[in-house]
Amino acid sequence: MRAAVVTAYGSPEVVHIQRVPTPTPKSDEVLVRVQTATVSSGDWRVRSLTVPPGFGLVMRLLFGVRGPRQPILGSELAGTVVAVGADVTRFRIGDDVFAYNDGRLGAHAEFVAVPAAGPIAPKPAAFSWEEAAALSFGSNTALHFFRQGKLQAGERVIVNGASGSVGTAAVQLAKHLGAHVTGVCSTRNVDLVTSLGADAVIDYTERDFVEEDAGYDVVMDTAGTAPFARSERVLNEGGRLLQVLGGLPDMLRAPLVALRTDKRIVAGNATGSAENQRELAALAEAGVLKPVIDRVYPLDEIVEVHRYVGTGRKRGNVVVVVLS
Repeated sequence: MRAAVVTAYGSPEVVHIQRVPTPTPKSDEVLVRVQTATVSSGDWRVRSLTVPPGFGLVMRLLFGVRGPRQPILGSELAGTVVAVGADVTRFRIGDDVFAYNDGRLGAHAEFVAVPAAGPIAPKPAAFSWEEAAALSFGSNTALHFFRQGKLQAGERVIVNGASGSVGTAAVQLAKHLGAHVTGVCSTRNVDLVTSLGADAVIDYTERDFVEEDAGYDVVMDTAGTAPFARSERVLNEGGRLLQVLGGLPDMLRAPLVALRTDKRIVAGNATGSAENQRELAALAEAGVLKPVIDRVYPLDEIVEVHRYVGTGRKRGNVVVVVLS
């Protein structure tokens, strides 16, 4: 099969298309023929080893010392089941699905093996392949942090980095959960974030939200620019900072913050589940959640895709069409 392969950390040019063996699904896995996948900020970080302070060694230990241990990146995908393991009962050959392969990666290829009991669910019927592929990463991450942060209806939430994959999903999910939502983004994305349902939008090129008098019950930082030292003053009593992106030193302060204040930092890795995946599918079917698609590329242009994602200027999701 054809796949985009990364054997060393570095610039976008380390990614190349080559033929590799097609995986054989284990007894508890399904083999999916990939129609579409995304190149996320996570893929960019793994490929370039561009990580927040303190995570360089951790990333090498997790993903590979000299290069990615799993050379085929890509965590979210949509496609069709073409083979099932002996113990699989939830899926059949011919099922159209969308999946979040998380740390297993492997989606930037014509075929990928996915655990049948993991974050995989039937593709929402009304969704295109591009939309289905972009439904997992940002939405799973936002849903995980809102649950860990115990977001309640009526609370005031501000999403820092509201125009990215996680941010665009977070705005929609927070509104669905009954929160008052403020989004923070650049000038070019104000209209986009407003269209997603945000009650207010702050253009960070004109105003710094941490310098304003408004108070929030939840600050979600998807951009890594609002650590607790900056966000504390705008957090209401009992407020929570959902640190989707942050340095290791900031995350290690979380227990101390909980001891000395009535506020809390929620940090760590967001993982998916079969339950989450089915919930996201239901929200998509109900019209509550719709991924934002910035650009769509063919797999053969994977180097250009990585280059664009690395600019940090993508809006929502960048999709790769694998099956042409």
